[in-house]
Amino acid sequence: MTIPKALRDRLGIKPATVLAFSVKNGVLTAVKVVPNDPVADVTGCLGADRRTDEWVAELRGAP
Repeated sequence: MTIPKALRDRLGIKPATVLAFSVKNGVLTAVKVVPNDPVADVTGCLGADRRTDEWVAELRGAP
């Protein structure tokens, strides 16, 4: 499927933009898929029960 350049420019659709398509009542709709933020995906994964320096000390071991 080719999307006209004027529409791509107007909607900010670039070559790597991922679109999700759906059909409802015979109308084809495309929406941009927002990629996951890799930082947000791991934020909080270690838990909030310890400070960063405590995690680093454990990983590095005792001096």
